[in-house]
Amino acid sequence: MAGQLEDRVAVITGAGEGIGRGIASAFVKEGAKVVIAEINAELGNAAVSELGENAIFVETDVSVKEDNERMIAAAVDQWGTLDILVNNAWGGGVISRVESKSPELMEHGLNVGFLGPLWAMVAAHPIMKEQSYGRIVNLCSLNGVNAHMGTVEYNSAKEALRSATRTAAREWAPLGITANIICPAAKSASFFRVMSQFPELIAAADAANPMGRMGDCEEDIGPVAVFLASEGSSYVTGNTIFADGGSHINGSSWAPDLNE
Repeated sequence: MAGQLEDRVAVITGAGEGIGRGIASAFVKEGAKVVIAEINAELGNAAVSELGENAIFVETDVSVKEDNERMIAAAVDQWGTLDILVNNAWGGGVISRVESKSPELMEHGLNVGFLGPLWAMVAAHPIMKEQSYGRIVNLCSLNGVNAHMGTVEYNSAKEALRSATRTAAREWAPLGITANIICPAAKSASFFRVMSQFPELIAAADAANPMGRMGDCEEDIGPVAVFLASEGSSYVTGNTIFADGGSHINGSSWAPDLNE
């Protein structure tokens, strides 16, 4: 029986670990061919080794416009087209107050979290337009929706991306291109890196979730991305799906002890 994404070609950024890796694995299991667009060559090559012949690695710094264009071109060179774009990569930040953020950190956050995905969407557009088919899935965050403390560079970039995604969804709807957002809650590698500054919040994050746990990257987030990348979502565009165990319903508590 064919999978939901049989012979579809996808580019997934930040797919060497965490949510990106989980989505890549879910896609391959559904029959997709995937470009692992990842800045860390060790992680990227390890992902390809695990996923097999339906995956290739392209070293990609998503903060660089030309790298976003190159990863799209790599998909076309390898498999002749591009059907699905998943913008997931994030470059990390520092938990600190708004007034403590440096211009360099803010610029980096916006380049990685907003402008990079935007350039990827623009590069994918003519291919998807030509074939009257495209699925764009952008990973955003409840951090931005709820304006969580300590991560203004991340929050701002993700909310800018959410707005850009909805705008593209409106403009590209007549072309057969859908664009949607997932706001996930999962124990990804980046989750643990952030929480390493405040390890007591790991248990608190589980306890605060209505389902009593943070999600799994492949089992909980992967299927949502598969649906949004599939033909079954052809009438769904411009939406934000909270794959978060219900955290968005009443808001998720996030109050690290930030020094005054």
